[in-house]
Formats: sequence, C-alpha cells, structure tokens
Amino acid sequence: MLPQDIVRYAVDAEGIATLTIDYPGRSMNVIDQAFMDSLDAALARLAADPAARGGIVTSGKAAFVAGADLLEMERNLDGMVEEDVQARFEKYASLSRVFRRLETCGKPLVAAINGIAMGGGFELCLACHHRVMADAPGVVVGLPEVQIGLLPGAGGTQRLPRMIGITAALPWLLEGKSADAAAACKAGLVDETAAPGELMAAAKRWLLGTPSAVQPWDDKGFRIPGGAPLDARVAPAFVVGNTMLQARTHHNLPAPLAIQSCVFEGCQLPIDKGLRVETKYLLQTAQTSPVSRSMMRTLFVSKGKADKGLHRPAGYAPFACAKLGLVGAGMMGAGIALVAAQRGIQVVLIDRDDAAALRGKGHAEKALARQVERGRMSADQRDAILARIVPATDYGLLRDADMVVEAVFEDRAVKAEVTRRLDAVLGAGCVLASNTSALPISLLAQASSRPERFIGLHFFSPAERMPLVEVIRGKATADATLAQALDFVAQLNKTPIVVNDARGFYTSRFIGAFVDDAIGMVAEGIAPALIENCARHAGMPVGPLAITDELSIELSVHAGQAQKREFPDAYRPGRSVPVLDRLYELGRLGRKVGKGFYDYDSDGKRLWPGLAQIWPPRAQQPAAHDLKQRILYVQALEAARAMEEGVLLAPADGDVGAVLGVGYPAYTGGPFCFIDAVGVAAFVAEADRLADLFGEQLRAPALLREMAATGRTFYGQSARA
Repeated sequence: MLPQDIVRYAVDAEGIATLTIDYPGRSMNVIDQAFMDSLDAALARLAADPAARGGIVTSGKAAFVAGADLLEMERNLDGMVEEDVQARFEKYASLSRVFRRLETCGKPLVAAINGIAMGGGFELCLACHHRVMADAPGVVVGLPEVQIGLLPGAGGTQRLPRMIGITAALPWLLEGKSADAAAACKAGLVDETAAPGELMAAAKRWLLGTPSAVQPWDDKGFRIPGGAPLDARVAPAFVVGNTMLQARTHHNLPAPLAIQSCVFEGCQLPIDKGLRVETKYLLQTAQTSPVSRSMMRTLFVSKGKADKGLHRPAGYAPFACAKLGLVGAGMMGAGIALVAAQRGIQVVLIDRDDAAALRGKGHAEKALARQVERGRMSADQRDAILARIVPATDYGLLRDADMVVEAVFEDRAVKAEVTRRLDAVLGAGCVLASNTSALPISLLAQASSRPERFIGLHFFSPAERMPLVEVIRGKATADATLAQALDFVAQLNKTPIVVNDARGFYTSRFIGAFVDDAIGMVAEGIAPALIENCARHAGMPVGPLAITDELSIELSVHAGQAQKREFPDAYRPGRSVPVLDRLYELGRLGRKVGKGFYDYDSDGKRLWPGLAQIWPPRAQQPAAHDLKQRILYVQALEAARAMEEGVLLAPADGDVGAVLGVGYPAYTGGPFCFIDAVGVAAFVAEADRLADLFGEQLRAPALLREMAATGRTFYGQSARA
C-alpha cells in the first residue's frame, strides 16, 4: 500500500491543502503503522510545498478516525515481549512523534471533524492548531482509552490540560466520556462548530484568517490555564483525585492512576518532555500490567468478534425480524419488547389477560417518557415506538411472526403449555426461543413438535440496558435456527455468546458459584461485612449478600426447590441452601419485605445483627487477601469446568459472558484472561492452596492440571486447540 493511499493530499488555488483520511478497504479509519506512514508523508509534503499556506485534516468516510487498530495492537503485544525496553519505548512513542511533527511542521493545520473522532483520532485533532466540529447527530469526540485499561498515549494527557486546564481535563481523561458538538465546544475540546455542509468552509475561513502555526504551549512564557500541578488551586485535585480513584478502583485498575501521574508529572515539564512521560506510562500500562491487555482482548477484540457472529453457521441468508411475538409481559418480556420496538420491529406482546399485557406495554411507556423528559427523544419518536407494541391475549396474532420469544415464569410445565399453544399457530420458518436462565433447552424442546426450530435466548435484567444475550443450542437445534437467532440478537444491537445445552448453561452457573460459595461463608462463621467488602475490593459491583436480597431470598429458595423437583437425580444442594432456608423460615425474604441479610428502612440498609447469633463468627477471621482470591477463583474454576464439559465453545464466550453478563471484574478480562494472566500452573497451585483452606469447591479440575503440565494457555501462541 502506497503512503498516499490512506491520506490523500491536494492543494487548491488559494493555497489550502486538504489531507483526506480514507483508509482503503475499511469501513472506518483506524490508526496503524500504514496510517502513520501515510500521514507522515502527507505532512512532509505540506511542509515542503511552497504553494500551500496551511492544511485541513478531514475524513473521506462518515467517521473521522475511530482510534488505534486494537486488533493489530493486541497481535503485536506478543511480538514485543523479547524486545528491550528502549525498543518498546520507541515503538509506543511512534504515533506521538507523528502528531508532534504535525503541530511543528511550520504551517497551520485545522481539523475538520466530520464524524466520530475517538482516542487517537481525537488526539490527532488536539495536535492540530484549530478544531471545527460538525454539529450533527452521532458526531462525538472523546478519549475513551481508560475504559480498556489504557491511557491516551499520543498527546492526550498533555495537550488537553494545556488547552482547557488540568482540573477541567481530568474528568475527560479519567472517565473516558464522549461529547457531541455543543458539549465539546462548551468544554473547550473544540474551537467551533458548523453545520455538516459548512464544515470545510469554516475550516478554510480560519486558515485564511492569517492564523499562527505555533501551538500556545510552544510559545515562550506559556502558562497552563488555571495553574500548573503544584499551583495551590490545582494541587488538591490530585490529592482528592487519588483518594477517590483508590476508593472506586480498589487498586485494581492501573490506568486511572497512570493518567493522573502523566498529568501531574508531564504538565510540570516542557511539552516534549511531557510527551515522553506519557509514553513511559503508556508502555507501563500496556505491557507491565496484564489489565490493559485483558480488557482490550475481551471488551474490544472478543466482543467485536461476537458482535460479528463468531459462531454463526455459514451458508444461510441474513435474517431480519419484521414481526416479533413476545409471550410473557412481565419485566423481562416487557423489556425485550421495548428493545425490539426501538429497533423498528413490530411486537405482539401476549399475556394471560388484557390487564397483564397492558401492564407490559406500560413498562415501555414509562421508560420512554423518561427519555422524552430528559430531552433524549421527541414525543413523535416515542409515539412511533409505542405504536409498534401491540398488547394482546390471542396467540393467533402470531401466525405471521418471524420470531417468537417466550419469557414466561421459570417453570417447565408452564413453558411446555406455552410451547404447545405456539406450535399450533406458528409458521414453519418461525424460530421459537425460550428466555430461561437455567432450564435445559433440550428438555424444553420436547414439548415442541419441531425441536429443530427451538433455541434458548437468555436475556439479562433489565433487558433494555444489559448488553449480553446467552444463546443456548439444544441437542436438536438446527444450524439454520442458530443463524437466525444470532441475526436477531444482532438486530437488537446486543452481544451474543453461544453455549451448548446443560443445566444452568454458563452464566447462571458462573455467577451461582460465587453467590453460593459466598453465602456458604456465612455458615462458616466468616463475618458478613468482611464477605461483602472483600467482594467489592475484588472488583465485584455488588456484594453477594446484597445481590441475594435484591433478587429475593424467597425466589432463591423456590428456584432451588424447583431444581430439586425437576432434576431429582442431578440435584446437589449448594453450600448456601441451609442459610437461605433458615432466613426464609424467619420471613427474611429480601429487600422487597425490608429484611433479608440486610435490614432496610428510610435511612438505607445495614447488615442484620441477628446473622451473628445464628452463625457465630470465627474467633480468627480469614485474611482479606485470601477471601478476595477465593471470590475470583471460585468463579474462574467454574468457567474452567464449563469449558472442560463442552458447554463453552471458546474462551472468548466465557470471558465476554462473565464480564458483560454477570459482572465479573472487567479488569481481569474475564476468567480465562485471568487464568492466563496469573499463569496456568500458578493458578492451579493457588487454587489448591485455597481448596486446602476453604474446601474442595476450589480444587482445580483436570483440564487446568493438564494445561499446566503441557504449558498450554487459553489465548496466544500456546493456546490449547
């Protein structure tokens, strides 16, 4: 590929050069080595061109620049391991050097931001001498690197504070937020906005107005707006910021602290020295810590592959659902109906009576009303979405449905009755999907006369916000059915993972291992406050006792009873059962009745003191480190067992499902990234140590022992076949 193939260079009669970024063969402009070479060549041409007085950097695609090519970056990490630190430093500094040459080339450049500019794409804009942004829906700018465990490494931590001040810049850097044109201009992220059709004219006007080709921070005597890091007005932001960061991240995420260090150290130095400080911390977060690689792999690489249909069978035409049947108008069914209607799908929402069906539509009405009140949606848009949801009781309305999702009560007999009623009316090509969190799809399919068109779609609550769908393939599920189900999930703009059928599938048994073991700790005499705090410090979003109260102790007990009734031969009571049964007997059913593991009142919640009377605390409590390890390991071990049993098709499904579906700490990248980061042999040794301390549920399975013995991993060059 020739350098000019990515960044095209042209000069008009008034001496305005246009550098148009248009990466051939890609739907989005991304930053890789070819991009850097092309931009460098275009800048050299601009600097040497006597006919050019300045340049406009813009995009030939709908988006400006999406950021770094994380797929290439993730692939290159293995190759850099053997290189010395200086060589790696120079590679990590390469984009920063190109952008520095841009702003010091001697001619002014303006960024005409016609579409999304994120990460390195926005850092390119920051290196320009002026920024004009199209004021249009979907056009946003931002520095989201912290969300995948990295930091803006091409000048973002140095230029943004010098532009808008340190205290104003830190939230944009530490939270990874994006801004539309109005918000970006108000915050000082861009200098002006323009209608899309006026964007290039506005950029040209600035260039023709005899602007300077020198950045403010390259002027002698430059002072950072609002004060430097040691200024009395600014220094407290770092003290308070560090405290808040550690309270929020529990020392699990190195990137936010590295960003603060970049700003604190770099903004006391000239810009060139500050950029080298930034590169130092970029190298540190990307290569010294496993966090960024794990987050990048799962949240971007693996999620991206899942979104594109990683396990979709080949040879089947793309499917688009025009009419969806949704049976069961409770919270889950109503949520799925809302999501589908928002994506332009006609929905027939069926329940046992008109009142129940109308309540389901009422859920959508309330949710959309909030969007209108907040100015995120017009009344006309709301009305159009609601018009697509038809509440009903008549199954006959589903005769021409393309897809039906059954979301009734988690009871095999109830689901079987619904399935038989649907079979009587559905067309031959319609797929019937059961929304279930644990009941085996192959068993549920026995109620259908066409099990090959039956599949499981496990949505997560609340369905309108949770991004994951667990797709469960039954023993009789046809390839065509799987393909259609995956296309439907993509149509809903959700991320699918595909698993084979088994009781509990993957995500339910994964989170269940955590909650069951943690509640079992109460019976062991481990202090409930220690359990809850260690879970949060390990990175879990909510403590296991609080989770159980929210979901309802009553529901947990009834679910266990149903499992025992449905699967008497396979049922094994969990470690949590005696504790949950005792609380149930006492009427402590969870938050809905104001008492469970916690007591609830108008002042909030606090752990119930009576827990210590029923299960007296040990005289010697376990070390917090051991409990945090236990919480992370008991789930990772369950994931390994699911892989060993053939429930999971690939480690990526396990990692994406754990992080997006049930809140396994994102900094780990998921259980398989976590095992690889620890090292399989070291993980097995630690699991055995924990098993000796706490019980056989923490003993490493044969799969991990075999991998440890043969030097295999889940990812990378030594990945198991």
